[in-house]
Amino acid sequence: MNSAFNVKCDGGIAELILDKPPVNALDSSEWLALAGAIDALGADPQVRVLIIRAEGRGFCAGVDIKELDAHPERIVKVNAGNYATFKAIHRCPVPVIVAVHGFVLGGGIGMTGAADIVVASTCARFALPEVDRGAMGGGAHLQRLFPVQKVRYLFFTGAAISAPDAMQYGFIERLVDKTELAATAREIAASIAAKSPAMIRIAKEALNGIEDGNLEDKYRWEQGFTLEAYNQSDSAETRRAFVEKREATF
Repeated sequence: MNSAFNVKCDGGIAELILDKPPVNALDSSEWLALAGAIDALGADPQVRVLIIRAEGRGFCAGVDIKELDAHPERIVKVNAGNYATFKAIHRCPVPVIVAVHGFVLGGGIGMTGAADIVVASTCARFALPEVDRGAMGGGAHLQRLFPVQKVRYLFFTGAAISAPDAMQYGFIERLVDKTELAATAREIAASIAAKSPAMIRIAKEALNGIEDGNLEDKYRWEQGFTLEAYNQSDSAETRRAFVEKREATF
C-alpha cells in the first residue's frame, strides 16, 4: 500500500483510491508509484474493470507544487510520473472508470482525460491552471473532454468549469450527488465486469486503436514545452507565489 493511495478488489472490480490530504497533490515518487499500481492492476487477470476515485476535499490537485518550488530539477521526474500514469490509464487492458468530485486540476485532468468513462459529482470542478504554475501539459487530455476552442479558453485563462456546466460537452456519463458517486461508479463497473473479460479486453484495445492521433505522443510533445517553461524566470515566480500564497509578479 502506498501512502498516497490504496487499492481494493472485489468481484473483478478494482478500486484505486487517492487519499493524500489535504488536496491529493502527488509528488514525483507518488506519481511513479501510481503508474506502477495501475499497470499491475491492468495485468492482473482477475481484474475486469478499474475504478479510480478519491477521498477528501477533491479528486486531485495535480502535482506537489511545494516539491517543485524546493526542487525544480525534479520536473523531469514529475513529467515521467505524469506520463506513465496517464499512459497506464489510457492503455490499461481493462476499462477505467474515473469518479471525480471537488477539484479536478492538472494531473487530475490528465487522469480524467485518459479514462474510458467519467462519473462526476455535482460539486466537481475542472481546471488546468498550468500557465499559472509555470508549466505546460494536459491539453491533449483536456481535448478528450472539451472541444478545441473551449480547451484553449480554459488553458489560457486557468478558469474552472463546473460539472453541471460541463455536461453539455458529453464526456460525463453520470452526474450525481457526491454521496452517490462511488456507488454509481461501481454500478457501471459491475455491468462491464459481468461481460466476457476476453471480449472487453479486445474491445478496449480496438477502441484505443481507432482514436485520432496518439494521445501519449501528443502529451510528450507538450512536456517538452514544460521544460522550456521551466527555463523562464516567470516559471519560478509562479511557484514561489503559490507557496507564499500571494499574487505572482511579472
